[in-house]
Amino acid sequence: MKGMAYLVGAGPGRADLITLRGAELLKIADCIIVDKLANPALLELARKDAEIIHVPKRIGPGSFTQDQINRILVEKALTGKVVVRLKGGDPCIFGRCTEEAALLNEAGVDFEIVPGVTAAIAASEYTGIMLTDRRYSSQVAFITGREAEGKEDTNIDWNVLAHFPGTLVFYMGITALPTIAGQLMANGMSSQTPAALVANATLPSQKVVQSPLGEIVEACRREKIEPPALIVVGEAARGEAGLNWFMRKPLFGRTILVARDLAGNADTAEKVVARGGNPVEFATIAIQSLTDRDEFLQVLTELTSYDWVIFTSPNGVTVFFDALSALGKDARVFGSTRLAALGAKTAAMLQRYGIKADFVPTVFTGYELGIQLAALANLHEKRVLLLRSELASKELVEVLQQAGAQVRDLSIYTAVPQQGDAASLEEQIRLGQIHWLTFASPSSVRSFFEQVRPEVVNTGSVKIASIGPVTSKELVKLGVRIDVEATEHTTDGMLDAIENAERG
Repeated sequence: MKGMAYLVGAGPGRADLITLRGAELLKIADCIIVDKLANPALLELARKDAEIIHVPKRIGPGSFTQDQINRILVEKALTGKVVVRLKGGDPCIFGRCTEEAALLNEAGVDFEIVPGVTAAIAASEYTGIMLTDRRYSSQVAFITGREAEGKEDTNIDWNVLAHFPGTLVFYMGITALPTIAGQLMANGMSSQTPAALVANATLPSQKVVQSPLGEIVEACRREKIEPPALIVVGEAARGEAGLNWFMRKPLFGRTILVARDLAGNADTAEKVVARGGNPVEFATIAIQSLTDRDEFLQVLTELTSYDWVIFTSPNGVTVFFDALSALGKDARVFGSTRLAALGAKTAAMLQRYGIKADFVPTVFTGYELGIQLAALANLHEKRVLLLRSELASKELVEVLQQAGAQVRDLSIYTAVPQQGDAASLEEQIRLGQIHWLTFASPSSVRSFFEQVRPEVVNTGSVKIASIGPVTSKELVKLGVRIDVEATEHTTDGMLDAIENAERG
């Protein structure tokens, strides 16, 4: 079998800024050879059996030379594998793409180059530092701040750059910043020329330093800027505060801890990033299916005898349909039985499996679901099946029974406590490095505070956000203060509450 190599641009930082083509190739690759600058989250797209080879180019143990990377790339492709070479930004802008493509061509390996969003474009559009503008810059030059090792002569004409009537952008130039600024001024550029440095572009940790060219080195030293960073020189570097949409987001610069199961953390972290925040994931629970029990199999055979089936969480929906698929069955097991969902997210998860919930309460609590369903439908003598967590409150059962329903409460999953690096987290809380702790269930609250002492949280500057009253009740029981509680009891509702608090 003939192999194929794809030289793919990973984009400038944020995982969702990769191209659709790049994402599709990551899903089918047999082998992914990945740079340090590519966002690790992109590897979640890879097949579980894909070979992942990290090839950071840095000094010290674990580093790879370009020759070693070239050899791995060609060797893997020659074995008949589909190989993705994942490179930060765009693969061809100062990315050694020409060299890799030429070697693949010489080896007789078919290849494709997949463009990516290059760092300069992203840094500009995420800071309001527009590289071109008809008022002050009709041209832009991209320059490498780090030329090939061992090269005696430079291709950089500092005299031309010092008099360039537009915007200069230096890649990989943070360590060479004194030389860059010095050479430009020595060749005639004014020390008052606007300059800016953008670090970690598009990420929640993005930083911007702006000053006159003659002061930019000292300004960056004060801010302790580290790579990766871009240097912008010229009138464009003044930027426009009104165009800096990203750093004006309410959660920008806020570090928010999410304490759920792995899948829940990943989902919440994605939402935090979309709002400009910096998520820290701390797994407190793992979802464990209970669908291998005889009781579940028995209920499955009699589903159509129930008038209502109620799902109270997305986890319950996922666990149920995973079990259904393993048994070779699908949504037809419900027949004409009506389904209720606690919350928009649970309803959306049902929709993924082709089912539209017949009822979703306007307030996302078990109590309200019971009250509103009883008001909608006559539940007297009706058979109602709950498919939910083993740890769920009995409140919903009691409300339904008071309405005359015959309730079967079936546990199809449970939450098992998980251990994290609590000592490190406590230290971050003490140092004020975590701004918000978020809790989305009583079980995550219990697991978290079995590891982190409540007094560490209560005496620190960190704030607490709860998804709703049931979770808040557990926090109160443990003596933990609550700063905000979501009005709409969803992840988005909880983040809305944090945003409102941040706005003051």
